[in-house]
Amino acid sequence: MATGRWRENLRELRPLLHLLLPLCVHWVAEEMTVSVLVDVTTNALCPGRKTCPQAIYINGLQQTVVGIFKMFVLPLLGQLADEYGRKPLLLLTVSTTIIPFTLLAVDQSKGSVYAYYVLRTISYIISQGSIFCISVAYAADVVDDSKRPAAFSWITGLFSASHVIGNVLARFLPEDYIFEVSIGLLIFVPVYMILFLTETVRPTQKADQRISFLNKAFNVVQGRYYSMKHAAYVVTSSSTLKRISLVSFFYELGMSGISSVLLYYLKSAFGFNKNQFSEILMVVGVGSIFSQILVLPLLNPLVGEKVILCAALLASIAYGLLYGLAWASWVPYLSASFGVIYILVKPSTYAVISKASNSVDQGKAQGFIAGVQSIASLLSPLAMTPLTTWFLSSNAPFDCKGFSIVFASISMVISLCFAWTLKLVAPSNRILEDNTENIEAPLLS
Repeated sequence: MATGRWRENLRELRPLLHLLLPLCVHWVAEEMTVSVLVDVTTNALCPGRKTCPQAIYINGLQQTVVGIFKMFVLPLLGQLADEYGRKPLLLLTVSTTIIPFTLLAVDQSKGSVYAYYVLRTISYIISQGSIFCISVAYAADVVDDSKRPAAFSWITGLFSASHVIGNVLARFLPEDYIFEVSIGLLIFVPVYMILFLTETVRPTQKADQRISFLNKAFNVVQGRYYSMKHAAYVVTSSSTLKRISLVSFFYELGMSGISSVLLYYLKSAFGFNKNQFSEILMVVGVGSIFSQILVLPLLNPLVGEKVILCAALLASIAYGLLYGLAWASWVPYLSASFGVIYILVKPSTYAVISKASNSVDQGKAQGFIAGVQSIASLLSPLAMTPLTTWFLSSNAPFDCKGFSIVFASISMVISLCFAWTLKLVAPSNRILEDNTENIEAPLLS
């Protein structure tokens, strides 16, 4: 029976083939550079040193800047995807990584590393989070309501599978060839989407082209204001969406803080290099493939999104505490194993948002809550960067190099408390009627 249900879910996902394949390639290309970037940035900014405060601070600054701009860009991209279609927005977001990686493939000097961070920051502002949001909206367009949790779990499951493949390539490819291979894969993705990905949204009709430029500019600003105001109304008018926004905020506040400093912490505390980074990331990836693609579609009809979300948040707390209190080099591998469970936070969150949103507001709701997450991601480095640098230095008040990670775990405890009180409520007919009356001005008029 379980096998039959799994096969049925697989058949439902056939319309997503031309979306999932290029996304997998894109994620492989990005992930295979993660473990190498730690060594590249450390060698360029702090040559000959195991601890590099400059790299930690510049990563924190990058995350803060990205978070500030993502508050506005993510909801905007979600609205544009609803108005002008998923395909052009996906093409834009998956293409932004090519230039930054090309720069590092050509030169890895200190100046090039700084230039890379500038270009990569712009890339993150456009693509980080938005690829997931638009992909989830695309899946909601072509998959029935009852099958959406399975579709979302496949998207996040293939994201984890791509991470495994990317880390395997990083583990065994010579460092000199990693960026070249990554660039080739990144170029393949938009080409494939142009040729094979079909649009699921009919673009909104453009306004009269004869109006003056100033009137056009005013209409753009006014249209964006009312459109974003409507997106905020969609979320705030639903108790479920308001509560899942708080869950997402505090989870992202803790997890983004941990992710921003983790590899630098492991390098400083245990002397890890590219190979150990790849192995730890593979531990998370291999288990999360199984949990998202096989376990989640089977468990969701039995226990529901709330139970899965709470269990995943509990695992994320254990993940953070074990990393922060690691007393030996094998403990990070044990901590990474909790990634099998905590990785389910994302697909269960997407499922809750989708279930609480009307079909016409999928992109707006996903984009708005992603914007809330971006607020958390910009706030976390403000505490994590100086705290991590302090406890990794010789001036730490006590011996706990991972204290900042333990501190970040408190935020995920708060997220679990909000998730525990979550009530899943479907959107009301009144809101649906309001949505049908809401006419948004196109951005490109």
